Amino acid sequence: EQQLSQLSQYIHDNSIKPKGGRLKAQTLVTYITQEFKVDYSIDNIYRLLHQLGFSWITSRSRHTKQSDEVQEAFKKIRNGNDPYDPVECQP
Repeated sequence: EQQLSQLSQYIHDNSIKPKGGRLKAQTLVTYITQEFKVDYSIDNIYRLLHQLGFSWITSRSRHTKQSDEVQEAFKKIRNGNDPYDPVECQP
């Protein structure tokens, strides 16, 4: 029970990475082996995640080359479709 709680906390702490990337099942296998001295297969990792109430999502939390500055600059580009922009939408 304590090990499941510790694993759950590890998943919470490492599932969203500030620089992007993913928490992989193989990473969990390695963590469990090192922390608890127990060997798990990848299939059993997915079962364990389900047991802990997690769903396995394969998308990245953030692209590794994502730039906040570029994203903000892109948001400021006028495309002529904003009904709340008086300069862009003229009848």
